[in-house]
Amino acid sequence: MPPNFNSQSPSGVDGKWCLESPRCGEETPSIYLELASRHLRRLCSLPQPSINISIMKRPTSLPVSFTVQGVTIPALGLSTFPGDATNEKVKDVVFKGLLCGYRHIDTAAAYLTEQAVGEGIEKSGLPREEIFVTAKLPQTCHAASDVEGALGRTLRALKLDYVDLYLMHFPHALVKGPEYLPRQECDGKPVVDHFLSKRYPETWRAMERLVDNGKARLIGVCNFNILKLNRLLQTARIRPAVNQVELHPYLPQIDLREFCKMEGIHVMAHQPLGGKPSLRDGPDAHHIRPLIDTDILQLSRKNFRGRAQLILSWIVQQNISVVPRTTRIAHLIDNMNLKRLTSDQMLGMAMISRTVGEFRFSDPRHELGFDIFDEKEDQPEVEWDDDPLLKRYPELLTF
Repeated sequence: MPPNFNSQSPSGVDGKWCLESPRCGEETPSIYLELASRHLRRLCSLPQPSINISIMKRPTSLPVSFTVQGVTIPALGLSTFPGDATNEKVKDVVFKGLLCGYRHIDTAAAYLTEQAVGEGIEKSGLPREEIFVTAKLPQTCHAASDVEGALGRTLRALKLDYVDLYLMHFPHALVKGPEYLPRQECDGKPVVDHFLSKRYPETWRAMERLVDNGKARLIGVCNFNILKLNRLLQTARIRPAVNQVELHPYLPQIDLREFCKMEGIHVMAHQPLGGKPSLRDGPDAHHIRPLIDTDILQLSRKNFRGRAQLILSWIVQQNISVVPRTTRIAHLIDNMNLKRLTSDQMLGMAMISRTVGEFRFSDPRHELGFDIFDEKEDQPEVEWDDDPLLKRYPELLTF
């Protein structure tokens, strides 16, 4: 049966509870409760002793937050990439996520859900300082003159005065169309702005001013490889606080993580459970997902409720924050109950990608015509005078 989130516990005392049918690989349904400590005794009187009882609480054996440039970032966040969810559903999951205890909400202008996210935050009634909000710069606003306005529109949609973290969503830029959406070719692919795609250090300098004027507490990047980070760091006045990248058992990003650690850049994992690609289908988009991987299932059977809990715990145990996406309330709660893996489980998880090879689910190469993750060349490689895009859209030179 689908989960039903209630304002009272089954025993009638104040609290929140949720019932969910068994997940794959489990035999019993689960009841989740959030009650005051004085009510814990009531759990013993529940019928059906075979049901798994899981009390919602902050993990004690894994980091619950990370301090980056003096700012606290929660280890667990909630991605608001909609997938096939409506804006009303996004609003509801943000509200209920905050009600469950989430304190990090991750959104982006490209998701087209910022207004719904803002409404969910407002509905929660939580003080602004208790919520960590991550937003992202649209790829159509990489011109230095567009950056401040882009964040301004985001803040108005979210009904906030500032964001805690503002990320450059991708290193490459797209040509701006109506309503700041990407201009599209006749085949539906976005038109790449090669000129601005090579000038992300200038975009970064404009983002630095957002920290200066108090509109963003931290700034960072998304989907940057080592080569691009190196180039950015050469001229950055404010160093990137975060690099949010696709990271999961099939793509552990070992070299990139080591580089970020040396440079003091916190790594944040998007698509930590595989999930649907964020906006694009890469060449490996239809590969088997971690959540149905039999090896991961075997590793999770010892002391985890399922594969999702194991994967998220594995990532956080490596001092990486995560922003999984879900619209199911039971999964919201389940994802909060992280626990430490044994050394054998950590070794087993590390072997997953070595056994099956590495896979990137969100890879825009097929629609861009170049590889933003190439570590040999800072792609796209384009000579300005020969850029066909500049001949077609000369207004790109006027930013």
